[in-house]
Order: sequence, then structure tokens, then C-alpha cells
Amino acid sequence: MNEPIIYICSDAVGETAEAVAKATLRQFPSDGVRLKRYGHIKTEDEIIRIVAEAARTGGFIAFTLVQPELREMMREEAQRRGVRAVDVMGPMLQAYVDTFGSFPKREPGLLHSMDDAYFRRIEAIEFAVKYDDGKDVRGLVEAEVVLIGVSRTSKTPLSIFLSHKGIKVANLPLMPEVKPPVELIANRDRLIVGLQMQHDHLLRIRSERLRSLGLPFGSQYASAERIAEELAYADEVMASLGCPVIDVTNRAIEETAGIIIDWLNETA
Repeated sequence: MNEPIIYICSDAVGETAEAVAKATLRQFPSDGVRLKRYGHIKTEDEIIRIVAEAARTGGFIAFTLVQPELREMMREEAQRRGVRAVDVMGPMLQAYVDTFGSFPKREPGLLHSMDDAYFRRIEAIEFAVKYDDGKDVRGLVEAEVVLIGVSRTSKTPLSIFLSHKGIKVANLPLMPEVKPPVELIANRDRLIVGLQMQHDHLLRIRSERLRSLGLPFGSQYASAERIAEELAYADEVMASLGCPVIDVTNRAIEETAGIIIDWLNETA
């Protein structure tokens, strides 16, 4: 039996179609489906070869082609070969045209063009790395968003995710032995968000962290008493700041980021 393959085709990089395909795969049990990406497609001959390969292996195609002649060629060739081809961007482009009466630029790769937004993302990513985990308290003043919480509440991955949206994020771990720096309340123009997690869930995460590092399970870091103490202290700090709090227990990074972005838009 042929290996199941989803072919990702684009006249740019192909990240949009790949992201949609990966989101789709997460809805199904793992069954060995592989993604194979073909980017920077420029000719109809390339499409013919890819569709022929998909027909031979029994896979299907997800494509983002902004050039109308390539998009039409993909549809026709896939139909001729009996291959399922999903146009990821086409319906959205057509909806925009039908609703607003405007027409697309038909330039591949605009998502990754080096415009002001691109450089803002790069700057935000560098900012998140520099001011991760409270390494430099100056970041608490300069950030647009400050994430606070005890260890292992997803502060760093959330910071990086938000930075890819062009948002400057700093994060600060909360520990009962360390008083929050004055910089945490020095700038009222940025959003402080507290991240909390249910006790038992955090205990499991920290225990797994110790196991992955080869450390003994008796460590105070993963003890139920220590975690209860840290969570109670974090509650006190967040209450004193009057900041919004998100329970990140079983919550995806994308979901938490969406909540924070909505809060930012409300205060803009």
C-alpha cells in the first residue's frame, strides 16, 4: 500500500497550505500521513508532474496558487487525473472580490514580504528572547505585554508565539522568595497578564520535567506543598497588580494568545 501523502503546492513558500493541512491532521488519529511540499511553482509542467505523482501514490493536494492560470491548471489536471485538490486560498479571494469589489494583487509570497510588519515581527522575536524569564528587568518597562506566573505555566512559548504576531513580550517568573521588581509596575501603558494553572496539572508537568532531566522525583520543585505555596503567592501578586488572569490548564497556546490579542485590541 502506498504511503499516505498530502501534497502542499504553492507559487510562494507554501506555509499557509501546510498550516491548514497540519491543523487538519491534528483532528485525526496518527496514521502515518506525510506532508510533501512543493514551493515556488511557476510553470504548468510542474503542476502536471505533481498531480501525476499524487495520482500514482493515491494522495491529495492542498494548494495556494495566486496566479489564476496556475490555479486553473491545477483544477483541470487534478480533475483529469482523478486527484482531490483543495484550493486553500481561492474561496477566500473570491469572497473578497464578490463582497468588496476589489481584486487581488496576484503576487506570490506577500505573506512573507519584507515590509514594515516583517521587520516588526523580527524585532519582537528578538525582544522576547532577550527579555525571557526575567533576565533583564528593563524589558518589563519596554514591553507591550508582560506575562507573569510560576514556573512551567507556558510563559516562554506564549511569549514567542505572540512575538510572531509582532507583539513585544517580556515574561517574569514568580517565586515566593523573590520580590517582584519595581519595573513591573513602572509602566502603566502595557498589559500585564497573569498565567495560572490548576495544582494537579502543574504537579504532573513539573514531575515530567524532572524525569526528562534525569533528576530525582523528591525535588522540592515538584512537590505538592511547594507548588501550592507558589500558586498562592502568584495569586497574591496578581491580585495586588489588578491584572487579568488566564487559567492555562489544558488551554492551547494559540487560544491563550487569542485572548491576549483581543485584550490588546480593546485597549488600543
